[in-house]
Amino acid sequence: MTHRWLKPLIYSAAFTAIVSLQPVPAAAASAKTEKAPAAPRTKDGHPDFSGIWTNVTLTPFERPADLAGKEYFTEQEAREYEKQTVSQRNRDRRTPGSERDVANAYNDFWWDSGTKVVKTRRTSIVVDPPDGRIPSLTAARQQQLAARAEAIKKRCEQQPGCQPENSGLLGPADGPEDRPLMERCLYFGGGGPPMLPGAYNNNYQFVQGPNFLAIDVEMVHDVRRVPLDGSNHLPAGVGQWMGDSRGHWEGDTLVVDTTNFTDQTRFRGSDGNLHLTERFTFLDADTIIYRFTVDDPTAFTKAWTGEIPFVRTEGPLYEYACNEGNTGLAGILASARSEEKKAAAKTSK
Repeated sequence: MTHRWLKPLIYSAAFTAIVSLQPVPAAAASAKTEKAPAAPRTKDGHPDFSGIWTNVTLTPFERPADLAGKEYFTEQEAREYEKQTVSQRNRDRRTPGSERDVANAYNDFWWDSGTKVVKTRRTSIVVDPPDGRIPSLTAARQQQLAARAEAIKKRCEQQPGCQPENSGLLGPADGPEDRPLMERCLYFGGGGPPMLPGAYNNNYQFVQGPNFLAIDVEMVHDVRRVPLDGSNHLPAGVGQWMGDSRGHWEGDTLVVDTTNFTDQTRFRGSDGNLHLTERFTFLDADTIIYRFTVDDPTAFTKAWTGEIPFVRTEGPLYEYACNEGNTGLAGILASARSEEKKAAAKTSK
């Protein structure tokens, strides 16, 4: 059973949603599938993923060091982990005069971090390699990212007020192109691919037809359009932040192949050669097992895989109206010009 409460969205007058997932013992998963109502199907006989889903969870993305070698929580361990994690993440804990007190920014009410681990009780979303950890970046990719960071540092040295150590927020601001995609309200990553839970708005609406699957992402209302008609990918030279997706059926599993990413996406260090394979399979009528494989040989030393359930939830989705790119960006650029004028005035004296 899922529960959803409505609340005002951060940065807008829209709303967000909090969803609580009820875990199902891993050992009982097959039994649940047998007893649960059959998953819905379309008129042409394929599984019908249409509906509203959430992937919110407390399950860590990578397996923590203290859980090394342990792929699944026991029921008791899951409850203890949930209790401890919810307490640690409580943004309502006040520590006056500390950096943490300022960095918390919003009360716990505004966040959608979840209260449960995923239904399968895995100890990490990453399932392969078996240690639940992302493979290291290739030496060449590490050099590329280091060179990028050094270039930002050098530019900052020439721009008054620039702080390269926080380049994601306070880096160069010669023009809007210097600013992060998120700051410009262009791309938040919630729609991926891969599609992973974030700070809030972890809800998705799937609309499925014979030839297309559309995924409306509540976070920033991105829409993924996945053709199911056997059409080819875009030409190799055409890159997109969310890549170019094409889907096909393998039995009752929908397989989505995504290529044509840009280097601006940089998922966990990926580059423009990222190739992502997603697999959607019903566990029961209200649960989709979402499994994704990241294959990027120029960025990672080997391919790796993650898995997370999508659980059916109540709707509707609400618009996330990001305004920072329309208002804050002008202020950031104006501030940079102001700092330059101040510096020039000092130099001229």
